[in-house]
Amino acid sequence: MKLWHCAGARSLRPLWALEEMGLDYELEVLPFPPRMFKREYLEVNSLGTVPFLVDGETRMTESSAICQYLVDRYQQYEFGLEPRHPEYGAYLNWLHHADATLTFPQTLTMRYYYLEPTPEKQAVGDDYAKWFIARLRKLDQHLEDHDYLVDGRFTIADIAVGYALYLARALRLDERFQPRTRAYLERLQQRPAFQRADAIGEPLVLPPR
Repeated sequence: MKLWHCAGARSLRPLWALEEMGLDYELEVLPFPPRMFKREYLEVNSLGTVPFLVDGETRMTESSAICQYLVDRYQQYEFGLEPRHPEYGAYLNWLHHADATLTFPQTLTMRYYYLEPTPEKQAVGDDYAKWFIARLRKLDQHLEDHDYLVDGRFTIADIAVGYALYLARALRLDERFQPRTRAYLERLQQRPAFQRADAIGEPLVLPPR
């Protein structure tokens, strides 16, 4: 099994999951974005994105889906839920809420704040940043009486959502977090597997705005 990864990118999700699970894997760390700074990577993954996972004949590019695959393929239900579990639907919803609802506006904030920072586009970045913070309301309400997202324990749903909060911190949006959300992120980042995964490669450092 091999994972292609860029420090600070969404590939941190499956890398963190692999470290939690203790599975054997090979890792290749790329400069970000690889489609610009490692053009030969396009011969491996025509999208030029990370993560990219190869496991036998399996090829995957979606970070939360890779985490779900690892749980199911390798029976790692210490970090996930089986379909018969009463919270399975909530587990899947949080797992995919992380990218579809949370990470999407962040990518546009990053683009317009840091990659294409014209005054007009920065105003658009402001709108998407506000949109992202508003979308944290569901999470903050849930954390009022939950330490983790489902089943009272850490799962890959926490990895998926935790990465969105990690990216928000890199984007300097965490100052707008509610205290419960900030405490949840701190709790996740204290896990040894997260710390091992996050230490791989050059850290994600964005330029000042």
